[in-house]
Amino acid sequence: MKGHVKPPEEVLAAFRVTVPEWIATTAIASLWKVSRAGGGAAVLKYYGARGMGSEASGFRFLQAAPESCAAQVYDLRPDAALVEWLEGPSLADVAIAGEDEMAARELVRVASGLHPGTGQAPEGYPRLEDRFDALFHLRPAPSCAAGGKAAIAACQTLARDLLDAQVDVRPLHGDLHHGNVMKTPRGFCAFDAKGIVGERTYELANAFRHPYGDPDLIRDPLRIGMLADLWATGFAVDRQRLLQWAAVKCALSIAWRSKGRLAQDAELDLLAALLYCASGPGGARV
Repeated sequence: MKGHVKPPEEVLAAFRVTVPEWIATTAIASLWKVSRAGGGAAVLKYYGARGMGSEASGFRFLQAAPESCAAQVYDLRPDAALVEWLEGPSLADVAIAGEDEMAARELVRVASGLHPGTGQAPEGYPRLEDRFDALFHLRPAPSCAAGGKAAIAACQTLARDLLDAQVDVRPLHGDLHHGNVMKTPRGFCAFDAKGIVGERTYELANAFRHPYGDPDLIRDPLRIGMLADLWATGFAVDRQRLLQWAAVKCALSIAWRSKGRLAQDAELDLLAALLYCASGPGGARV
């Protein structure tokens, strides 16, 4: 979506909101801070005639999640969503400010809160395995370094093994990381869900790549080991399997950026660190 596509007056009227203030524009939507009729702010995400597409399942996930750890979805229609305004700071801000372990503990608390009991019914959500086509079809360019080729090949094999033997399959937030969790008066809450169905362990896989604002921190093997220890215990999942999912998620992000042909990528060194830590049950423990 190009430009600041202002939501039509009829959308504002339907959601009973006023004074739209542009926040950001994504590939398929424009985001606006608005004032609600009953007082307080909200985020209006306007998609237009093309609709919200695959993002619809993310709103469904948030609607079904406990309010104690998820942004409230106030209203939905095919072309727009009205969501709770989260003042912040985000857990990314907390980690970058020097409280990385505290942020990690809050993140696993939120993750656990999003998955109470047996979870939501899985019907109707897109499947995790369908997201990995880009990785399976990624091919190295002639200029790709040998280490990068080997890391991607290893992750292609590992991803197939993990996807073929998923455990505790359920609806997931699908993009849970430090930047998608914000502070509210009731505690830290997740937002911007993707809404997919897959292995529960995958829920924290992408968080090893965050916060984006501190590249040296996320590449530290001891930090990776600390997160694996903390999250495996706090989320009650297998530590090595969690690290394996973290590696294949990093490889998947590289594949998305590479658009089918890998030459070089800024996260290949991070991928190598994650693969090293995932290589054995005792890898990079603190």
